[in-house]
Amino acid sequence: DRQRAGLKWALYSGRGPSADLHIGHLVPWMLGRWFVDRFGVEYFFEMTDDEKFLVKEGYTLEQTNRYAYENALDLIALGFPPDKLHIIIDTEDIKYLYKIAVRVGKKLTLSTVKHTFGFTDSTNVGAAFFPTLEISVAFLPTELYGETVPVLIPTAIDQDPYFRLARDIAEDLGYPKPSTIYGKFIPGLTGEDKMSASNPDSAIYITDEEKDVKRKIMNALTGGQPTAELQRKYGGDPDNCVVYKYHLLFQESDEKVKRIYEDCKVGKLLCGECKAMLFERIREFMKEHNEMRERARDVIQQYRLSTKFK
Repeated sequence: DRQRAGLKWALYSGRGPSADLHIGHLVPWMLGRWFVDRFGVEYFFEMTDDEKFLVKEGYTLEQTNRYAYENALDLIALGFPPDKLHIIIDTEDIKYLYKIAVRVGKKLTLSTVKHTFGFTDSTNVGAAFFPTLEISVAFLPTELYGETVPVLIPTAIDQDPYFRLARDIAEDLGYPKPSTIYGKFIPGLTGEDKMSASNPDSAIYITDEEKDVKRKIMNALTGGQPTAELQRKYGGDPDNCVVYKYHLLFQESDEKVKRIYEDCKVGKLLCGECKAMLFERIREFMKEHNEMRERARDVIQQYRLSTKFK
């Protein structure tokens, strides 16, 4: 409605930075890029280096801050215009969030936060305060522009608790309620519900070498028959095939995806051939992505919130 009326709105999402970035992490960012291209909307992106330090053992604050910059390169590599993407690094950009976070914190009881996030008496107080910061970014565009700017949040379902709380308190604080759009987890190559760092073969990491990408794809779970002969006779089941789901995400041509689906169903396309096609597409995507990532090193400051809002 605001788009049709010519009124301002914004996108917001974020990332708990780490060294283990896989292509599944890129999917909501790619959706964000689509919204930016389609609607010309601005995208506020929070790198929560503070949260990662607070909740994960073994990390130093310097490490999580470094990961924030490295992950920002992967975000920029997706091709966002500098004037549309505003990257927030929590430990460096806290001045933009703290006053909002204090107001948010006064509206949330410790009991509510413990119940919502499963915190216990042994949870450190930093982790207990952090939700106020993630909620604050949903209200930040309204503060920066001095007018009502609601946000749409493309995210995974595991982030829902933050934004349910945000909606509960938004109107009391004079802010518009944020909206969310949830994506499905990308299934693991070996059949898990999602890619997982605990099983490296379930995911394709941005840092994977080409030979490892090929090995993982060629070993991926499919909806095919046990033998080529049976596949030709009975066809495969693309609706229950991990490889086909990756084609859906990464093939740029809808017609090609449709052809893959139909050829699989009638037994014209064998699983090995289908995997080889996917590998070529992923190899091409990663080559382009890593080239763009290196170029991003020279322009990262153009994307920082602190560069554009003083």
